[in-house]
Amino acid sequence: MELATIFSNTARFTHDESDLIDRAYCFAETAHMGQTRKSGEPYMVHCIAVAQILADLKMDASTIAAALLHDVIEDVKTVKLQDLETGFGLEVARLVDGVTKMEHLPTTVRDHKDEKDGKRAAIREAEYLRKTFLAMGHDIRVILIKLADRLHNMRTLGYLSPERQERMARETLEIFAPLANRLGIWQMKWELEDLCFRYLNPEKYREIATKIAERQADRAAYMKSTTDKLRAELVRAGIHDAQISGRPKHIYSIYRKMERKHVPFEQVYDVRAVRVIVPDKPTCYHVLGVVHSIWHPIHGEFDDYIAAPKDNFYQSLHTAVLDDEAKTLEVQIRTPDMHEHAEYGIAAHWRYKEGTLRDEQFERRIVHLRRLMEFAEDNEVSSDAEDYVAAMKSDVLQEERIYVFTPKGDIIDLPAYSTPIDFAYHIHTQIGDRCRGARVNGALVNLDYKLQSGDRTEIITAKRGGPSLDWLNEDLGYTATSRARAKIRGWFRKQSREQNVLQGRDVVDRELKRLGLDTVPRETIANLFNVQTDDFLSLVGFGEITGAQISTKVLEEERRKQRERESMANTAPPIGTPQPAAVDVSDGIDIMGDSGMLIKLARCCNPTQGDGIVGYITRGMGVTVHRADCPNVINASEPERFINVNWGRLTERTYPVQVMVVAFDREGLMRDIGGVAADARISLSNVNINTKNNVATFLVTMEVENTTQLAHVLTKIEKLPNVIEARRRTAG
Repeated sequence: MELATIFSNTARFTHDESDLIDRAYCFAETAHMGQTRKSGEPYMVHCIAVAQILADLKMDASTIAAALLHDVIEDVKTVKLQDLETGFGLEVARLVDGVTKMEHLPTTVRDHKDEKDGKRAAIREAEYLRKTFLAMGHDIRVILIKLADRLHNMRTLGYLSPERQERMARETLEIFAPLANRLGIWQMKWELEDLCFRYLNPEKYREIATKIAERQADRAAYMKSTTDKLRAELVRAGIHDAQISGRPKHIYSIYRKMERKHVPFEQVYDVRAVRVIVPDKPTCYHVLGVVHSIWHPIHGEFDDYIAAPKDNFYQSLHTAVLDDEAKTLEVQIRTPDMHEHAEYGIAAHWRYKEGTLRDEQFERRIVHLRRLMEFAEDNEVSSDAEDYVAAMKSDVLQEERIYVFTPKGDIIDLPAYSTPIDFAYHIHTQIGDRCRGARVNGALVNLDYKLQSGDRTEIITAKRGGPSLDWLNEDLGYTATSRARAKIRGWFRKQSREQNVLQGRDVVDRELKRLGLDTVPRETIANLFNVQTDDFLSLVGFGEITGAQISTKVLEEERRKQRERESMANTAPPIGTPQPAAVDVSDGIDIMGDSGMLIKLARCCNPTQGDGIVGYITRGMGVTVHRADCPNVINASEPERFINVNWGRLTERTYPVQVMVVAFDREGLMRDIGGVAADARISLSNVNINTKNNVATFLVTMEVENTTQLAHVLTKIEKLPNVIEARRRTAG
């Protein structure tokens, strides 16, 4: 019965192709005899379901046969690859091998009770995914079998434990649904996302599903009146063969839009969508004119993906108008061929016999995708599995993408928020290394400019030289892609060790000075990374360790020491000793002692949430809280007056920190510093400016929430033109 269902979708096959599928079915059924799934069903049910999904995508006979056989090598020890090659031919054997060739690594849920075991599990999961990607790169049909396999597993996820449900759903949402999107298979993408959402956020899923069901009748009535009006106007314009339908809303997409726009369900679901399919490309533009003549077009909401297709083959006209009720109506216009590509993506290219490729453009895109998926094999890129998967997520699978043009008019596909540096490294490594500036649409822009779809981008290069380490600093926003960052690190890695050590020393010293921690020895920082000092400096010098990572590590260590002090303070005192209670005061500081004690923050060092702190009992003035490394603490003559304090349960509040900015004086400099602070939502006060020999020194008090925010804003200020340094001012 199941086999007959598959054949009902494959009437296009020849006798030999149907025979191939029939033999694969019989072989798999025999091989999996006696095996069952968690649901208790025969294992063969899964193989048939995967084949059926691919048949619905109109895949070729070899792919469907491979889908029926995709688990026999892994699950049946007596079946070898040679058996498949002998019985079904080299093509089918290679497809099955592509799905199962990667070592079967365990991908169980991490045990969070054991940090080391959790780390090992994370590495195993990443290695599993890396090998999956690399194995799939040789024949794109392997990806499709893998996606179909994952889709059926998600459909039957309810039989697994809650822990495995969550792990598989999260992995699918982060990896496999974006992969389906990258390949243009919208049918599969939407279903995978909705299934994942059902298990990751069941309450919200049920809430949205219920509201959709409640509004179904109203929506149907609206769509009928709208499509009737549009059809009548198209006929009046001479377009008689248009197919008009409402475009369904998917639960996860509704949820994402609610979250992104911070609006309730009603405001998202009231956005109506219509799809119009017409015979040819000129008629698409004719329909667009009709739509804009009967409803008011919304400015900035028109996209022409026919003239400039997306990299996943997607073509369509998109527009948004205000309907007769002054509500937003989205309209998509495309041809039947474009629609088939939108629904089936890459899979549409195997709908003809013998699985021939449709055109050279398709072949070029397959080569491009394969190159991206084999990115980690580049000898300049870390082969670490976790780095590889991170690169896949950011560079290949990210859903938000932009399409920019080279000076010759070629379209380059990049992740959203990419910069001219990302663009340069996408074109060629040497262009990226020698990038010194960029023109976008004819105008000079900064290298941290965020490219937009449609930008025509030209890179200005030097004849020699290399990249800057600042390009790796996440706070500065010079790069958005893992590929660019890996190439930059690769360039610095090739420099001499001595040069890297010197450069690393400058970076470390600058970062510590910026945070007001310049008394901390480099050796101490190196120990935090578990490497020798010179090795650490070398790693910093070629960009393997960034300034942002250093500040994060140092601040984490400060917090760890603070927790240790708190733990010691909370140990039971000797028998008979009265035990004071921890008091949560308005300043957000817990102190061991009398709740009536006055607490104030020391002005000499201005401690900020995240700093290690200590309390000093003053005479008649309560407790003054200092940074643990404050010189007044280190040099105190009465250490017995210090007590343990810690940052308590903080509400939203800020702390005054004095910052020193040294710069060559210029007009508008203070305004620019204020602009950076405003962007970070930081207030300024007590501004003092001293200028000598055209060098201005600014002493500014900033109200910051924590040391992480402070590090970020100092990095931004130091990037301003004419600024020499920006750092936290220490006591003394």
